[in-house]
Amino acid sequence: MQPLTFITMSRTSEGSAKIKEAILGSSRVRLLGDCSDAQQLLADVQRLQPSAAVITLETGSGENEFSLIKQLSASCPGTAIITAARDASPALILGSMRSGAHEFLQLPIIPDEFNTVLDRITEFATANSVSRHGARIVAVFSSKGGVGVSFFATNLAAAMNVNTLLADLNLQAGDAASFLGLEARYSITDFVRNRTRLDDALINSLVAQHTSRLSLLAAPEEAHEAEEIEPQHVTETLHILAQRFEYIVLDLQHTFDPVTVAALDLADDILLVMSLDIPGIRSTKRALKVFERLGYPRSKIRVVVNRWSKNIDVELHKVEAHLNEQLIGLVPNDYRRVINSINLGRPLVELEPSSKVTLEIKRIAGLIETHEHQQTVTPHRKRLLGVFNRQNSSTALEVTAMPDTA
Repeated sequence: MQPLTFITMSRTSEGSAKIKEAILGSSRVRLLGDCSDAQQLLADVQRLQPSAAVITLETGSGENEFSLIKQLSASCPGTAIITAARDASPALILGSMRSGAHEFLQLPIIPDEFNTVLDRITEFATANSVSRHGARIVAVFSSKGGVGVSFFATNLAAAMNVNTLLADLNLQAGDAASFLGLEARYSITDFVRNRTRLDDALINSLVAQHTSRLSLLAAPEEAHEAEEIEPQHVTETLHILAQRFEYIVLDLQHTFDPVTVAALDLADDILLVMSLDIPGIRSTKRALKVFERLGYPRSKIRVVVNRWSKNIDVELHKVEAHLNEQLIGLVPNDYRRVINSINLGRPLVELEPSSKVTLEIKRIAGLIETHEHQQTVTPHRKRLLGVFNRQNSSTALEVTAMPDTA
């Protein structure tokens, strides 16, 4: 289930801090924005269409706050309204409910009461079809560099048969534009700088079009521009773009920094790319443990082997046992074709549609598009396992002897 999206408003820093603490401490909620005045809240709710808006009522709150609630209720009926206050007087609660609020939270927030409110907001969002909809977000990630994440992400996006956006979130060294042969005039930095006035025309100008089905949100041209991008900006950006595309493929940098984690939080699927060598397996194991600590369900994580070669003898069932994860794809190593496609600025799936690399990436894309992760192609996998599992090979990688470090 996708996290609920909240926008908050409080006229004091103390009230804002208490609400944000509760939201940021819950894996069920993502904070899209924090406002200090009514006009900003109205504009942000209308623009972002969050699951809920949380309004902190200060001591002495009266008709101004109740009028704001009425405006929100009338202009954004798909967004639930939650009021919060230290003063839980019957008059205040009744006044906010009569104005259109759906829930009330007393400050300081009690976790059990907050979870009960979240349950009700989830029901409201489901009934009103305002839970995060639109694009399915697919994050392509590896905690180890040099395994071909950008190549795989670019070709996966190009292999989708629907309206897809490739978002280059490798903010310091993103190069997805060159993989697509594009000269991107704008980047995610421009998107963030203009986020308060985005409309369809401006969004279309800020993303670069590769084909009728594939667009790119480029990484910053200059490395220092990445410093302007904060986790909340990524959450807001993906939320906005998810309403305009069917799929968003994220090309992520190789660290668990706050921006990357914000993107991973929103992903419906995480494709963890690995190489079949001891450093690659170790980094994959560590990443899986980080995902577990972050509270991600294993059902949204899938492991893909890139640059597989039949000259490397690996007992795949031992790799899977070591990771406690099934490998859903084995992308063959074809250095000449891959480098040629990169140098030409054309995805290999477009340049050589019948190559083995292309066919495997398209198969993985098909699994994602049909949401049939639990029904991976078993005959295909067994055939590959038969090629790899040479029990008597003296060069086989001894996965069982590898230390299980995190």
